Amino acid sequence: MAASLMSSIVKPMHPEGPKFLAIAAAITLLLFLFAPLIAGIAGLAVTVWVYYFFRDPARVTPTRAGLVVSPADGEVSMIAPAVPPAGLNLGPEALTRISIFMSVFDCHVNRAPCAGTVTAVDYRPGKFLNAALDKASEDNERNAVALRLADGRPLAVVQIAGLVARRILCTVKPGDALLTGERFGMIRFGSRLDVYLPDGVAPLVIVGQRAVAGETVLADLETTEAARAGEVR
Repeated sequence: MAASLMSSIVKPMHPEGPKFLAIAAAITLLLFLFAPLIAGIAGLAVTVWVYYFFRDPARVTPTRAGLVVSPADGEVSMIAPAVPPAGLNLGPEALTRISIFMSVFDCHVNRAPCAGTVTAVDYRPGKFLNAALDKASEDNERNAVALRLADGRPLAVVQIAGLVARRILCTVKPGDALLTGERFGMIRFGSRLDVYLPDGVAPLVIVGQRAVAGETVLADLETTEAARAGEVR
């Protein structure tokens, strides 16, 4: 019972996390030693948040062929046609883009939306606008990854830096094979991920829906089901 409770609270950390946690803990110790008590308590709260930000929980990913899962935890903020980043060489035609906004309280580990082979990785420096804005896709610092799926169709996932994000981490390169839900990077601290679906594939999520990285199904490449509608209740 106690072990189960602890495992539900204490999660593994992404490898990027321990150094930031150590810095936060050291500063907190100094605050408790040399500053007013309230400052130490504030430092402790920040230290807990740093651990929480870099958490990397295990996820149960659906494995049926053709499913496209969310690459990030967060809210589906936009679904609209858009042209993929030019550096991916996916052509000038607009594809359905699903945008997922991650707040600073969401898990920021990014996962592959679908199994495939990486054909291109395109990093572009840029601004640090609010990642919830539509123009963030063009103006912000971003890292785009193109995948060739088993049936030959392309799919793209784009990491976009946000208002306070200052580093995009991507651990894959052209030629790498990814499994659905496999970790491929993260962004710190607060950001957005875009998924460009293959031509003709309809989204199975709606704007405002919460998504869980590696678990929430965004689309099904093997179905002709129409895009879904929904309402807040």
